[in-house]
Amino acid sequence: MPRPILLMDTTLRDGEQTQGVSFAPAEKLGLAQALLARLNVDRIEVASAGVSQGEQQAVRQINEWAAAKGHAGQVEVLGFVDGQRSVDWIVGAGGQVINLLTKGSENHCLKQLRHSPQQHIERILETIAYAQEHGLTVNVYFEDWSNGYRDKPEYVYQLTDALADSGIARFMLPDTLGVMSPQEVGDSIGDMVSRYPALHFDFHPHNDYGLATANVMAAVAAGAKGIHCTVNCLGERAGNASLAEVAVVLKDKMGAELSIDERHIIDISQMVESFSGKFVAGNAPILGSDVFTQTAGIHADGDKKAGLYETHLSPERFARKRAYALGKMAGKASLEQNLDALGISLAPDDQAKVLARVIELGDSKQTITPEDLPFIIASVLESSDLARLTLEQCKTYADLSDKATVDITVNIDGKSYSEHGTGNGAYDAFTDALDKILAAHTNVQRPTLVDYEVHIPRGGRTDALTEAAITWQLADNRRITTRGVHSNQVFAAIQATLRVINMLLN
Repeated sequence: MPRPILLMDTTLRDGEQTQGVSFAPAEKLGLAQALLARLNVDRIEVASAGVSQGEQQAVRQINEWAAAKGHAGQVEVLGFVDGQRSVDWIVGAGGQVINLLTKGSENHCLKQLRHSPQQHIERILETIAYAQEHGLTVNVYFEDWSNGYRDKPEYVYQLTDALADSGIARFMLPDTLGVMSPQEVGDSIGDMVSRYPALHFDFHPHNDYGLATANVMAAVAAGAKGIHCTVNCLGERAGNASLAEVAVVLKDKMGAELSIDERHIIDISQMVESFSGKFVAGNAPILGSDVFTQTAGIHADGDKKAGLYETHLSPERFARKRAYALGKMAGKASLEQNLDALGISLAPDDQAKVLARVIELGDSKQTITPEDLPFIIASVLESSDLARLTLEQCKTYADLSDKATVDITVNIDGKSYSEHGTGNGAYDAFTDALDKILAAHTNVQRPTLVDYEVHIPRGGRTDALTEAAITWQLADNRRITTRGVHSNQVFAAIQATLRVINMLLN
């Protein structure tokens, strides 16, 4: 039977241990609000006690908001076995829950604290009692539990036995250094659950071996009731378990009941990217920019005919859309899928021309976006089949304090001609060289340039295709507009210029 699994997000605490990440108080408040009110995470861990006055003020603001909006008790703060210090800090910030960090391995107890297990237990119980006297709910972390259980499980049992009847809400078992395999997680958590059936166990994974999500599955299968994770896998070293992966895998593969609203996974991921300065990879599961994009033409064809390459992991679940990449691997179906999405209909012959141009561009450009497609269509459909003048070579040079120069070679009716030009910019230099060749070897002149417009697709990419639309005035006073499309703005203008010359030559 499906059972509820509670997710605790620790982006604002453990995630802030990512190298170079520090959230401002306003950012912490905004993220806390998004995690609890939009994403519906069950609990959030927002800070470590005693860090700074600014941190305490941020936690106080979060707690005030949570209390006013019905999320009291869902905000947790890491505290330490330090007598009254951590408890007072949390109470001063309006907190209701302390996650008490204890030593879950004997090595840490003896070598870092330099306490005997019994001394450590006595100090833990003192801190717990003080926290409960001040109205705090107490959860307990067994730091380095994974190594502690492996090296000396008797120590872990001794610690658990001593705390079992002290009113602890949750016993939280961290794989602090990310060293466990799924088999080890299943065996060890299964043992803890069977030994202490009345206790609530959370699992806190790290991703050092890339096994965090698999380890989460093993923990839940073994009886863990809660899982800790972070947005975008933030965390020390290789990070924690990814909230997006954990939520989707537990729901889809284990039938777990979760409170998460999947529609907000992406926008909160992007929010964390913006605040942290750490960006997810394009192929990151669920979150990456490319994970719902089919590149191969055969996949687009299968989807168009029968949805053959679609899965239950659909982009619509996450308020996203499926895409079909345009590039050198694109096929007819890839183009048709994108044309359908844009509401554009082309005749078969025109589709073939556009596809050929897409593939040609793909050889020199990694991807072509749907926003690029209207530019390409306009360029292709406007071009002439009779290109009597073609550009064979073009080298440009521009200096900040001097004029630009260009060396071009063009082919006119099968013969090549070269020329040098100068001007106030690369395009001006190109027209200077071209005008010399036209004057010497043809009976046409470049028309008067009336208007020059540059269009770049939305999205802010520096490698976006650029459309240059140039309006010319012909000798009979008619005006025409030609277009060129290229990732280099100058070459887009050159294409538009060659197009008008070919019209005149024909």
